[in-house]
Amino acid sequence: MLAKLVYLLGALVTLTSAVLLLRGFARSRSRLLLWSGLCFAGLTVSNVLLFVDLVLLGADQSLYMWRLSTAAAAMLLLVYGLVFESE
Repeated sequence: MLAKLVYLLGALVTLTSAVLLLRGFARSRSRLLLWSGLCFAGLTVSNVLLFVDLVLLGADQSLYMWRLSTAAAAMLLLVYGLVFESE
């Protein structure tokens, strides 16, 4: 029961971070906030997939590669923003 709550809380925290970062980008137009917000949006998807994989699907199916792929893509967005968009 506690594990389910932790998975949902992780998704909620990353979603909140993504919303705040993208809202900050909408106000200031700082490109680094955009890439950080997109990274956290991808991490939100990864955390939701974690919850679906470990809580809802069970042991007979695995979303491991999907979770890993979305997390890696999210991190690549942040790396791109840090390398090419920093001032």
